[in-house]
This record gives sequence, structure tokens and C-alpha cells, in this order.
Amino acid sequence: MSDTSARLLELLSLLQTPRDWPGSELAERLGVSPRTVRRDVDRLRELGYPVQATMGATGGYRLAAGTAMPPLLVDDEEAVAIAVGLRTAASHPVDGIEEASVRALAKLEQVLPARLRHRVGALAAATVPMRTVDGPPVDPQTLVVLAGAVANRERLRFAYRSADGTETRRLAEPYRLVAAGRRWYLLAYDNDRDDWRNFRVDRIGDPLATGVRVPARVPPEQDVAAFVTGRLYSSAPTYEVVATLGLPAEEVARRLGGAGDVEPIDERSCLLRGPADTLEWTAARLLMLGCEFEVREPPELVAYLRALGARATRAARASDRRSTLRNYLLTE
Repeated sequence: MSDTSARLLELLSLLQTPRDWPGSELAERLGVSPRTVRRDVDRLRELGYPVQATMGATGGYRLAAGTAMPPLLVDDEEAVAIAVGLRTAASHPVDGIEEASVRALAKLEQVLPARLRHRVGALAAATVPMRTVDGPPVDPQTLVVLAGAVANRERLRFAYRSADGTETRRLAEPYRLVAAGRRWYLLAYDNDRDDWRNFRVDRIGDPLATGVRVPARVPPEQDVAAFVTGRLYSSAPTYEVVATLGLPAEEVARRLGGAGDVEPIDERSCLLRGPADTLEWTAARLLMLGCEFEVREPPELVAYLRALGARATRAARASDRRSTLRNYLLTE
């Protein structure tokens, strides 16, 4: 790298710190004259970096927000912090950023030096995150490998464990990663079965990109998320839930995040319709709404709630008996 190129990279790194840099301070940092700093700033502007200059005793140079995202230069500590944050976002899907987190993590880990990759891995191994939702753990490194194969259109070999525990080896062409509620899924074309398949990422082991690039296949549907969701509902026992809720429709829609169709009955109540994969999770979601509700369908959910209510009542009565006995002993 030439002296000029190296100096431009160092100047860009300094300007990405959110502050105003006086020309004299930049010249001292870079070991050049203020005139050279002005020329370098002009070069950065020609490359598309929006460097602003302010006049006066407190003036200087600052990198402003532009119309496009410029390449960022980060130091070792910042790179580790970003990688750890992206790993956390990838393993705990956040609505709207889950797939972007995986793509960014794959790009970052591809260029991380070995010493930083080791630090990221050591920190991840030493950290136990508190899970806020029920769901299987997902290895972020597996997501990185899958995302890289998707981006490069590479065939992928991996071990897969089916729902009944059967272990198989698969050769597939990965198309997209989809975060569906509490789980990650890989939509891929299964070469051995000559058909599209959904693979739960937490059941994938030892993924290996083969290096064989293949032409992009046309997905079975343009809306990949809808296709994956439809396959999941068609292959798993599901229930059609119909329930009356004592909350406004707008509030229920906000809390459930689009899980079902919500129709207003009046200003204080609404009707919920939608599929459910498990009775336990559906009952928990309804109870967590914190409102009065009546389940009309399915009868299996009504029976489950009845048994759950009886269990909760027994637990409360046992607690009341212990409290009564403790109070009695204290008064004796």
C-alpha cells in the first residue's frame, strides 16, 4: 500500500470518530502538513465520503451522514463488540433485523483476523445469555456458514436430525434463512430428494460449504416466508383458534404481532382467529395478554386451559394452607 493510500485510510479512521478534528491536529496525527490534510480531505470527498468543514477557532473536519453507507474502519475492540452484538441478535431473533444480523455477521467474520476471531469465540463461550422466549438454541456460527452458502450459491453438506431423532447426511442448495417466531429455518433445494425442503437450523450439524457454485433456482413462491410458514403448518399438527378477547383489536394486534386475524367486536373487545402449532404456547400467549377471554375453538385448547386452571387453583390452595399454618404457629 502506498504512503498516500495508507494515510487516507488512517485519516478516514480518525474522521469516523464523532467529533470535529482541527486541521492542525490531523496534520500532527498523520505527520504531514495542513496543506496535505486539505488535499487528502478533497480525495476522500471525490471517493464519496461527505467530509464537512467548519470555520473558526472551534472549527475543523467531520464525517457527516451521506446518501449512502460508506465503508467503515473499526479498531480491534470495536470489531469484537460488533461481532458479539451480531451473534446475540442472530441467536435471539429480533423482529425485522434477524436475517440482516446474520448477513452482517457473516461478512464481518469473513474478514476478522484470527486473533480477533479467537477473542469473539472465547467471549461467546464464556457468556450464558438469558433467553426471553422458549425456543431451541441456535449456534451463530452455523448461521454464519449457512448465510455464506446462501450468498455464494454454494452447495452445502450437513448432518440433519429429524423430529423423530433420525440422523441423515444432506446435500442441498441453500436459498434463504427464515426466522419464524422462536426458530430459524433454512429453505433449500434438497439434491438427494429432488425437492424443496425446510430444515430447522437447530437440528443442523457440521455444515460444510462444498465450494461448488450452482445457478440460482427459482423458489416455489416469491414470498419465501409465507412458503416456509405454509409448509410448517401443513406438516405439523395445528389448531384453528377462535377466541373472544376483552381488549381493543388494535391492542391485541400490537401485542400478538400479527399472529392471527383480529376483528373488532366493539371498542373494548375483538375476535381472534388463527392457526396454532402447540396448545401450550397458545394458552400462554392468551394468558399473557392480561385480559378476560373466551375460547370457542378448538375444544383441545378449552380442555387444556381447564386442566391448567385446575392445576393453578391447587397450587394456590396449597400456598394458602401453608400460610395459614405458619400464621397459626406464630400466634401460639
